[in-house]
Amino acid sequence: MAQDSAQQAPSTAPAAPARVLLRSLLPALVVGVTASLIFIGVSAAAEQLQHVLWTDLPDALGVGRYSVLWMSVMLVATGVAVGLVVWRIPGHAGPDPATTGLDAPVLPPVVLPGLLLATALMLAGGPSLGPENPIIAVNVGLAVWLGTRVLPHAPTGLWGALAEAATIGALFGTPVAAALVISEALAGRQVQGLLWDNLFAPLAAAAAGAITTTLVAHPSFDLHLPPLGRPDWADLLAALVVASAGALLGLCAVYLFPYVHGAFGRLRHPMLALPAGGAVLALLAAVGGHLTLFKGLDQIGELARDPEGWSAGGFATMAVVKLAAMLVAASCGFRGGRIFPSVFVGTALGLCAHALVPAVHPALGVATAVLGVLLAVTRQGWVSLFTAAVLVSSPTVLALLCIASLPAWLLVTGRPQMQLRPDGTPVR
Repeated sequence: MAQDSAQQAPSTAPAAPARVLLRSLLPALVVGVTASLIFIGVSAAAEQLQHVLWTDLPDALGVGRYSVLWMSVMLVATGVAVGLVVWRIPGHAGPDPATTGLDAPVLPPVVLPGLLLATALMLAGGPSLGPENPIIAVNVGLAVWLGTRVLPHAPTGLWGALAEAATIGALFGTPVAAALVISEALAGRQVQGLLWDNLFAPLAAAAAGAITTTLVAHPSFDLHLPPLGRPDWADLLAALVVASAGALLGLCAVYLFPYVHGAFGRLRHPMLALPAGGAVLALLAAVGGHLTLFKGLDQIGELARDPEGWSAGGFATMAVVKLAAMLVAASCGFRGGRIFPSVFVGTALGLCAHALVPAVHPALGVATAVLGVLLAVTRQGWVSLFTAAVLVSSPTVLALLCIASLPAWLLVTGRPQMQLRPDGTPVR
């Protein structure tokens, strides 16, 4: 969350906290619904464009939809298209995406149209990034710009908090994820009032965003893997090992991030860096196959439908290629987030563990590997636990995930994050 999260939620006077909280309810609901509709609109537009680019157009030309030729053409063309947006559109599609995370900066309104366009082109064109970071940034910028004009006396930080919470709720289809992120941001900070007083308005915004997404788009993260029964000592050992392996794999990308970013930075122009990134992504797609394209959410469903459909080597190749593709896409200037592709990496790694050792339950392997990769890439403990848990919808996995998070967290804590400062040095 943004640095001023401690002041984002409404402060509550002891004499009448309910009246203060109630005044924030309507703005929270409006921001929640609006943020969700923006996310749904961008996602729907990107899906329609993706269908045209990857189905209608290659079919009309008589080219294989996911042939090496077509993947190369599309990824380089996407780099050119996004490069034009970054170069020529006012605002240049926002700051360098390598320097941003879920804690979105407040961008001026002139930046937002270009950022939305660059995000939609990226989602449709195949680079391995998700929509979370730019969509949060757009919703925060829009909420602050409109909110300070409609209610000029409300705290400016309130609008950013509502928009971040609403977008996280919309992205995951539940306000629980937003509540966990906010509580993590507030931990250890001097905040006024009780925790639930500070959570009231952001949680309302997250709930409105989540229910709007649920009613309109019907999202689901459950991979429908076979449920894990009563766990035993072997399951506990597998959880510890796989989560730690996921954390170590994620740290490989974290440590390589500043070097890869610096290599693309030497090209010094988006019309060079982004097409070059598209070319590298095309080479990676030729190795990993078409499932390593796009943000990865639909593709993990395809992997989970047939856990026995690939060898351990095949799953391992996809995990490594997807991680490399996320690293390249985030380094060369594509606008996007790193949570959803990290989920694909963890899913492939968990199924690889099951293929190597059939005694590792696929649901346990997937959940713990996703946990480890997300801990390394995002450094968001609650989001990592929540995302890993909802993928398998197995109550017995939750206790194992909590235990497995301990050695994984020891591996990642104090390490650099997969986010850079403007000068190119890693954030710790």
